[in-house]
Amino acid sequence: MMRQGGFLIRGGGVAFLLTMGLLACPKVLFAASAEENYKWYCSQCHGLEGRGNGINAGQLAVKARDHTDRSDPNKYMRNLSDKIIFKTIKFGGEANKKSSLMPPWDGVLSDDEIRDLVKYLRKLCCE
Repeated sequence: MMRQGGFLIRGGGVAFLLTMGLLACPKVLFAASAEENYKWYCSQCHGLEGRGNGINAGQLAVKARDHTDRSDPNKYMRNLSDKIIFKTIKFGGEANKKSSLMPPWDGVLSDDEIRDLVKYLRKLCCE
């Protein structure tokens, strides 16, 4: 037993409080890199390497965007502004008059995580 701020906490109570604290702030304790977020949230449609060939790509009515068009300066991704890419990730494809199959990630990913994804997409398309 442990006395904490006027409350008596037994061993199991400490574990419970610690677990609840971890669950309350998972983003701080378990922050994923942009690459990890891409592989978790985006690769199902866009593929692990961003080529538009993810496991769900064949089921889509609209072909998933290939994010690796770096070899041709006239390709799609190179010509998009960071602002448009951010808006598309945050609010979904319809936010930029694109496919409604691209879901909005607002509420799932923070603005900082979305900005990091934009930088990661720049690496895929342009480096």
